[in-house]
Amino acid sequence: MTTTGTFLRQWRFTLILIGAVAIGAVTGYFLGSRAAALKPFGDILLNLLFTAVVPLIFFSLSAAVAGSSNLKRLGRIAGLMLIIFVITGVISGCLMIFAVKIFDPAKGATFQFAVSEPQQTGRLAEQIVNTFTVPEFQNLLTRRNMLALIVFAILTGLASQAAGEKGKPFREFLVAGSEVMGKLIGLIMLYAPVGLGAYFAYLVGMFGPQLIGTYARAVGLYYPLAILYFVIGFSFYAFVAGGREGVGRFWTYILPASLTAWGTGSSLAALPANLESAKRIGVAEDIREIVLPLGATIHMDGSCLAAILKIAMLFTLFGRDFSGIDVYAKAVGVAILSGTVMSGIPGGGFLGEMLIVTLYGFGPEALPIISMLGTFVDPPATMVNSSGDTAAAMLVNRLVEGKDWLKKTCGI
Repeated sequence: MTTTGTFLRQWRFTLILIGAVAIGAVTGYFLGSRAAALKPFGDILLNLLFTAVVPLIFFSLSAAVAGSSNLKRLGRIAGLMLIIFVITGVISGCLMIFAVKIFDPAKGATFQFAVSEPQQTGRLAEQIVNTFTVPEFQNLLTRRNMLALIVFAILTGLASQAAGEKGKPFREFLVAGSEVMGKLIGLIMLYAPVGLGAYFAYLVGMFGPQLIGTYARAVGLYYPLAILYFVIGFSFYAFVAGGREGVGRFWTYILPASLTAWGTGSSLAALPANLESAKRIGVAEDIREIVLPLGATIHMDGSCLAAILKIAMLFTLFGRDFSGIDVYAKAVGVAILSGTVMSGIPGGGFLGEMLIVTLYGFGPEALPIISMLGTFVDPPATMVNSSGDTAAAMLVNRLVEGKDWLKKTCGI
């Protein structure tokens, strides 16, 4: 297959979405306020996605935990890996917070329909309890209790593991449920070009060029920042892991995997190239075969950068104040959660964005706004996601085998 044919095959749906949004935007521009008549077609897509998100998250997470014995077998490697994943996610999230405070891409564009749900009040302990647990099972069956659902799904997966052979039929049920819900999301997404096109016709018709200008500024902020993090941040991680030799080997062998990630838009598609890059760099076999496959599904520095940008943009558009240590801390936590929990399942981008919309109580109009931003920034985000796994594997190798690990594996 030619290079052009491969590109079109891998990016076909993304190009269709962008084309549908462009058509919708042009339609909205010419129709003006009359474009509001198209909004119900967009609402259908949002309703379908929000309806599917609860069972999809439950089955996907519980099945993943039920079918994995990695955490029991990995020991120290797994613990260090998870710590590094969180640390690099916090670093990338804080970097984007700093950037959006200097250059707010949505500054001056506040939507009149944007009415936020009131913030919860009460003691901190009560808020924590209400965030991660619910008093009745039926309360889990709503996207308003997303974190409680995530906790319950993980515990269900662990319990099915603990049940051993007797729990095997239930584990198979969870896996089957995950497959079915993934297919359901695929069917719903067939309608996405129509739904997003209609919704953007409504948005542009009602709110005009301020939305288009916001996208241009957001993309103009994300691309340079992601590339700088890719070059400077990963050079720093490689230096911490292996000194100057580590930096040299990282940049000597990482580019094929990075370009694969950019071109395919998938960390999983880039995984074979990433494994080969890590091997050439000198990462130990057991470490690279543990860190890289898991990293391809739960380690998302590029997605953390994008999530903070989405959150900050929604805060401005919906008339909220994006400032304060507590706001920043929650934003970083939500960014890591949306990237870590949702990245490995079908439709993960949409689900991560739904998690953001749900946890902050934004109106349903927020979802198509940030979902299209996610489409625009996906190539560099995927490159950072994928290459960050190799950098993390180098750091794990350094902590597990000591500062002379390159000498042990490469004879340097």
